[in-house]
Amino acid sequence: MTAEDKEFLGQIYTFIEENLQDMDPDPQKTPVSEQIQALRPILQELAMKYKMPVEDAFIRYMDLASEAAVERDRQYRAQFEEN
Repeated sequence: MTAEDKEFLGQIYTFIEENLQDMDPDPQKTPVSEQIQALRPILQELAMKYKMPVEDAFIRYMDLASEAAVERDRQYRAQFEEN
């Protein structure tokens, strides 16, 4: 994950923490329709910043969130194996 990817995803996670405490940032646990509606403000902001359609910003978020989840799982498994 590039530094720009981390910044992109971090901005969405910050938005979620500040505005959507009840929404799980894991895209596998919240229906897509609910995510799109709840995240629309930050997705629109990021779409303008990165000059892309809002739909592409959402797809990028989904991809990066999945990638981050895989990395967290890998780190957890590595830590578990060490103990």
